[in-house]
Amino acid sequence: MPITGRFAPSPTGRMHLGNVFGALLSWLSAKSQGGRWLLRIEDIDPQRSRRDYALQLMDDLAWLGLTWDGEPVWQSERSDLYEHYCNILQEKELTYPCYCTRADLLATQAPHESDGRVVYPGTCRPNKFRADTSGLRQGPSSTRLIVPDRNITFTDGHYGLQCINLARHVGDFIIRRKDGAWAYQLAVVVDDALTGVNEVVRGRDLLLSVPQQIYIAQLLNFTPPHYIHFPLLTGHDGQRLSKRDRSMDMGELRQHSSAAQIVGRLAFLAGIQPEPQPATPAELLKAFDWNSVPQHDIIV
Repeated sequence: MPITGRFAPSPTGRMHLGNVFGALLSWLSAKSQGGRWLLRIEDIDPQRSRRDYALQLMDDLAWLGLTWDGEPVWQSERSDLYEHYCNILQEKELTYPCYCTRADLLATQAPHESDGRVVYPGTCRPNKFRADTSGLRQGPSSTRLIVPDRNITFTDGHYGLQCINLARHVGDFIIRRKDGAWAYQLAVVVDDALTGVNEVVRGRDLLLSVPQQIYIAQLLNFTPPHYIHFPLLTGHDGQRLSKRDRSMDMGELRQHSSAAQIVGRLAFLAGIQPEPQPATPAELLKAFDWNSVPQHDIIV
């Protein structure tokens, strides 16, 4: 089957070098196999997303030579689709309202040290799934998806065989927030399936999202894509780059570097070329190999 990859940025600020690293690897992976590369604007969070940021990141991608196929997909225009598939899960009696706040969750357990994740203890699960309903309250509620005590096993294209237990490592997770906004896990599964995406390339910080997304895909009779995760770019303090790192954002980088210099530097960090010499994405296609990309995080 022909490869269809995608890049799915959130327009909550200017892209930084880590975002571009992901876009480049995703583009090279799809294009080196003769595939298509789609652009999806994940503007699903109305409080943080801005259209001018989206237009800015599209301009940055085009400037870098990372051109996409077809028209961009805007998540903010697809709410009816997410509603439809959420209703299917509700009809299967696999969802329930949750009234818990983050403070409630932190009161029951400490967050996971590596990523701040808290495994939901099932406080609001209804009687059918949990006998103790003392945690139920009134007021705004999110929608959680019930997960079984089951292992999800998959082979990541870069990190190999993975086996994660949904109940122990994830817990019932949110598919719609209290403010009505659709949660990431449901939206990306629906979008990838309906746009024909069969290869997802993204940072290793999202590796734990794979079992959740495979589970949703199975419930909705979708075929999950092939997942490939890559190491993160970090500062010397070991913290991954963020949109707060102004020296690494595209606004700053474009003032002091050419597009070929930025792409060449990232290709060097990814092990695609031996020196950080200027290059265009197209010039890197023949040399691209996932075996060259390190598995450990990369200091920039």
